[in-house]
Amino acid sequence: MKKLICMLLAMTMALSLAACGGSGSAETTEAAASGSAETTQAASDTTQAAAASDIPGLEDGVFTVGMECAYAPYNWTQTDDSNGAVPISNVPGAYANGYDVMVAKQICEANGWELEIISSAWDSLTPAVQSGTMDANIAGQSMTADRMEEVDMAGPYYYATIVCVTTADSPYASAASIADLAGGVCTSQSGTIWYDSCLPQIENAQLMPPAETAPAMIMQLQTGTVDFVCTDLPTAMAAVAKDDSLVILNFSGTDGDFQFASQQERDENVNIGISVQKGNTALKDAIDSVLSQMTADDFNALMDQAIAIQPEV
Repeated sequence: MKKLICMLLAMTMALSLAACGGSGSAETTEAAASGSAETTQAASDTTQAAAASDIPGLEDGVFTVGMECAYAPYNWTQTDDSNGAVPISNVPGAYANGYDVMVAKQICEANGWELEIISSAWDSLTPAVQSGTMDANIAGQSMTADRMEEVDMAGPYYYATIVCVTTADSPYASAASIADLAGGVCTSQSGTIWYDSCLPQIENAQLMPPAETAPAMIMQLQTGTVDFVCTDLPTAMAAVAKDDSLVILNFSGTDGDFQFASQQERDENVNIGISVQKGNTALKDAIDSVLSQMTADDFNALMDQAIAIQPEV
């Protein structure tokens, strides 16, 4: 009887120890799982940092972007950080906003980078990327063959129809094709396909010297210096949104539109891309990985948002 009682006590103690051991094991497993999660997060952060360090120019995790900060609705300068504006690093007290800034912020958010905006003259943008002063230009630049001989370009990040803008009381306001613009006094922005290739297609066009900036171009129209200007649709929409005396002449999709040697050449001039240094494939791919998730409708919605918040200047 005593032996039976001892055996029963021994079995009870064994079961008790097993239960205690099971509880300890569960606690250990939970702690291990927690530690594993922290380790995984740390590894992810390390991987992201390592990925940035593998991209030339991004070793510090800062994405330095050049733009004019004077080309609404793509980019502009404002005096505060309203509507998500970003400080302009080389202009104390000034902030950049617009479509280009919005796109840059999405690229940075997706890649875990810090965004730095630098204001630059249009003609200085490409040399700055070539020299490595800028990591990229997000500045409403067309993806032309000539430009892509100088830099690599990610994108497109927008598709920009080519249009003309005139005043509502102009004799050209009812133009249905570029043929109806014959003999007009006109201009566009310097260093653009609009000035170099589009306006010369207008018969007997009186081509004035190019404007240095988009606002200067619009100002020439508003002051009567020119009869019409050639630009892209977003720039035209932004101008009309601020001045209802202006009208847009859009001949796209008609025989009276500006002509190009091929559809490929037309695409090059309406597709807007992001310039990076020649051979910086890692950065181009990182940018394209974000842009590839966006549709033309996404781009248009973002552009509409930029036009809606552009300041009155």
